Amino acid sequence: MATIKPFQCVRPAENMAETIAALPYDVYNRAEAKEVVAKNPSSFLAIDRAETSFPDDVDTYAECVYEKAASMLQEWIADGRFIRDERNCYYIYQLIMNGRAQTGIVACASIDDYQNSIIKKHENTRADKEADRIHHVDSLNAQTGPIFLAYRANDVIRNVVQKTMKNAPLYDFVSDDSITHRVWVISEAADIDSVKQAFAQMNEIYIADGHHRAASAVKVGLKRRQENPGYTGDEEFNYFLSVLFPDEELMIMDYNRVVKDLNDLSESEFLEEMRNRFFLQEMTDEEIAEKENIKPKQKGHFSMYLGQKWYACKMKPESMSNDPVGGLDVSILQNVVLEPVLGIEDPKTDPRIDFVGGIRGMEELERRVNTDCKVAFAMYPTSISELFAVADAGRLMPPKSTWFEPKLRSGLFIHEI
Repeated sequence: MATIKPFQCVRPAENMAETIAALPYDVYNRAEAKEVVAKNPSSFLAIDRAETSFPDDVDTYAECVYEKAASMLQEWIADGRFIRDERNCYYIYQLIMNGRAQTGIVACASIDDYQNSIIKKHENTRADKEADRIHHVDSLNAQTGPIFLAYRANDVIRNVVQKTMKNAPLYDFVSDDSITHRVWVISEAADIDSVKQAFAQMNEIYIADGHHRAASAVKVGLKRRQENPGYTGDEEFNYFLSVLFPDEELMIMDYNRVVKDLNDLSESEFLEEMRNRFFLQEMTDEEIAEKENIKPKQKGHFSMYLGQKWYACKMKPESMSNDPVGGLDVSILQNVVLEPVLGIEDPKTDPRIDFVGGIRGMEELERRVNTDCKVAFAMYPTSISELFAVADAGRLMPPKSTWFEPKLRSGLFIHEI
């Protein structure tokens, strides 16, 4: 059974939510982050990436950077930019992109559920990427970037959400990227208990996005346990900030591949290799006039851009598999062409391959091939059921298998530990 608990939230004052809410810390490089904060000093990115307060010669991971982040958070609470709610509550966080809504429960998940695989993973994490967020959470005594979790849709939770959303939201704004963000509070004791009990009946909850943030939050919690041997398990460091979405509302976008060379093959030789492995059909000018038509329309299909031409590609039956990992389209592409033909054995480390999120569109794949790459593959998105199947099997997905949009904002919900 899963322990998903309400918490005492630190959140922006109502007139500050739109100004403070920021995209996750890891979508920016240092220069980009500095530019965002220069334009909007109250962006939460100023705390998430506190190196923006220092000259470029100060190391991103210097101790003074984490100290600055901690002091800024306390200053923003003291000056009223943030408020601390008086009681433990759940929150509803709805994001709307292109008319499509996904509505999640903001809560705290148990580090024990993570350790015991009730909260299931589908990606490995890297210690070097964890180290920064471990230091950040530990220094702030707070978790500021929620983990994106998914669960199988539940009628009890759905009913509480629908009932609560009849009230006026705490926040309702449209961010610069045209995403609508709305937040409600679930404060009635009976509703809180209903939600808590509904989650307690679940044996599986899944990390959709944020594996490194989750691992970092858990490691800080385990560190605090070592530092407090008399801990009871009720302390806030035993839980991590999350937003939990029902599977029926989630959309995974395509995560596409571009390769910088053809492994010493000419375009015609490579095209012949592809024809030996897949059913290929060159797209007509009429088909590619509308970029949306280029995207593959079903599993087992992908589109390839080579030599300024688009090809519709269909996987042959002998390539397909019922294995939860081997049957993923990204796995089949890797096993049938990227490794044996293009020599890309480890896509995590090979500098010859790059990955392009579906939010960038087909134009970005064309641009890359017309500048620094030779071939692009537009993939059919991995489904949420495929993600669940991989996690349920205790397996891992290939790197860059899923791209979730819209991104959860940081700074709207803070969990003090």
